Amino acid sequence: MSAATTRSRTPRTPDRLCVEAVELARAAAEEAAFPGVVGAHVSAVAEGDRVVTHFFESKEPGYRGWRWAVTVTRASRAKNVTLDETVLLPGDDALLAPEWVPWSERLRPGDMGPGDLLPTDAEDLRLEPGWSGEDTPPPNSVVSTEMAELVEAEDADVTDRAVVPVRGSITSVAEELGMRRARVLSRYGLHTAADRWDESFGAKTPMAQAAPASCVSCGFLVAIGGSLGQAFGVCANEFSPADGRLVSLSYGCGGHSEAAVMPAPLRPAPPVLDSMASDEFTLRPAADSGSVPVSASDLPAADLGHS
Repeated sequence: MSAATTRSRTPRTPDRLCVEAVELARAAAEEAAFPGVVGAHVSAVAEGDRVVTHFFESKEPGYRGWRWAVTVTRASRAKNVTLDETVLLPGDDALLAPEWVPWSERLRPGDMGPGDLLPTDAEDLRLEPGWSGEDTPPPNSVVSTEMAELVEAEDADVTDRAVVPVRGSITSVAEELGMRRARVLSRYGLHTAADRWDESFGAKTPMAQAAPASCVSCGFLVAIGGSLGQAFGVCANEFSPADGRLVSLSYGCGGHSEAAVMPAPLRPAPPVLDSMASDEFTLRPAADSGSVPVSASDLPAADLGHS
């Protein structure tokens, strides 16, 4: 380790004359602040060679935990301490305003109300250029100007009509099909929306975990078109917490259309005890003892109750 590195890590020793200039620093703080808001002296910190900052408490309302910082210094071989800077700084427990966040990052779902307008950035990653109808069709297109003139001329020769109906442009066709939009949803915007919807109404929610079945088999699910229809649908059960919401096909709730008729789990049949048959047992000693064994079936019915 070099000597320069060792010196840089060694704490500086505060200059004695600068440390003793507490009253000079207090006078500078009281001159910058309102009367009576400069409190007790807190500490003195060495900022450099012959440079010390004095900290005083601030009693100004609304600035809890803030401190008046007054930096003093002196020239080399000089005995006079001079004022360098006076500023109000926050302490460790100071009351601070929250960090500023742009409005585009502060906005949350549900913040918009009636009449609010939400502009979208021109470079919004959720959108991509759509077909606006402003592009000129290729020369070989059937709706290009050159091809339209040729078609009109051929129609006039065949039908012998002077007036030929004007062929529709790409813009009018797009408007009729509902395709004329300046921008459309990009794949990134589609995926982020799907992740957001799946987080609210997906298979990992507590409601879906306790559901008897998923929405894919529910009669209240309204199918949607497009690629989203492969994973989402609209709930139409007014008693469901997801009524009118876009739900994942793997979502579920207690309002499933087949919840009342779901097959119950199989249970084993109770054990059957057959007590109608009689078992033979010996009532007399064996034959080697000089007596004949008699079974219960050989005795009269009246003797069965007396053993």
